[in-house]
Amino acid sequence: MNPNLNAQTHAGLKVFAVSARHLSFTRAAEELHVTTGAVSQQIKQLEQRLGFKLFLRRPRRLELTEEGRRLAAVVDEAYQAVGLEVRRLRSGVMSGVIRLRSVPSFLHKWLMPRLPRLQARFPDIELHVTAEDSSVSLRDGDFDLALDLNDGHAPGLAITPLMEERIFPVCAPALLRGRPPLRHPADLAWYPLLHDVTAWRGSHEHAEWERYLEAIAAPPLNLRRGYTFNRHHLTMAAAIAGMGVAIARQTLIRGELGSGALIAPFAQRVATGMHYGIVHAPGALDDRRVAAVHDWLVEEARRAPEGAEIDAVELTLRNR
Repeated sequence: MNPNLNAQTHAGLKVFAVSARHLSFTRAAEELHVTTGAVSQQIKQLEQRLGFKLFLRRPRRLELTEEGRRLAAVVDEAYQAVGLEVRRLRSGVMSGVIRLRSVPSFLHKWLMPRLPRLQARFPDIELHVTAEDSSVSLRDGDFDLALDLNDGHAPGLAITPLMEERIFPVCAPALLRGRPPLRHPADLAWYPLLHDVTAWRGSHEHAEWERYLEAIAAPPLNLRRGYTFNRHHLTMAAAIAGMGVAIARQTLIRGELGSGALIAPFAQRVATGMHYGIVHAPGALDDRRVAAVHDWLVEEARRAPEGAEIDAVELTLRNR
């Protein structure tokens, strides 16, 4: 921002930036925790100091003038630059190593694509990442933060829930060729099944299929057949290769459904009672570096509602 502008103009530009983003003095007032009248007065005084109008006051709405649009673009860019520099300065204080442990499939499918954003925000934090199955005890104390899939209990440790996991069958489109259609769960009898033996802590090799079929009140089905894998992403790879029908996890399957590599033949999704969460020792968040990574993970989990892409795919399937 121009250092020659006085304090009142700087304050007015901040109010203008928020008002321009919302195109509403009322919503700007809510964000700034002031009255609508105060926002309107600030904008009026700013317009007087600048010598041109910023808004056109239409009935029930605001519009930016041409001058307002040009100024809004510059002011928004300036405030973003200030915010970025503040984050960089703060992250410079938070340097060092953070040990992060994660169940492998969640690490591969959810966390890895997001790590460049963590690197950009905290360039001086070195992340040491370890992939470990849910079968490995969390009580070893060999991590600062752990991303785990569990039922919300970890004796002696604290858990921050991130998202609930839901499951449903998926298969490659090619698998359906030459076989009876997959319209009802009973039709699974005509198809090989794929199993993940590491679904969640303490689960057995048929746990996901049993949980799903029981929840939708499906007829009895022989689950002790097909192929078994000890990683979720291997089970999904087998499904993509057309080896059988697998149980997918809503959180981890977006890309495959979006690309058409896999389809969801049934609409029902079933809650497993398991949640992905951040596990840490009591007091671990007293370390500002650990707290920063923890809060970033929570922010990433809340970026978009889970399952939006899946809903679109299911709608397409039902309308075929």
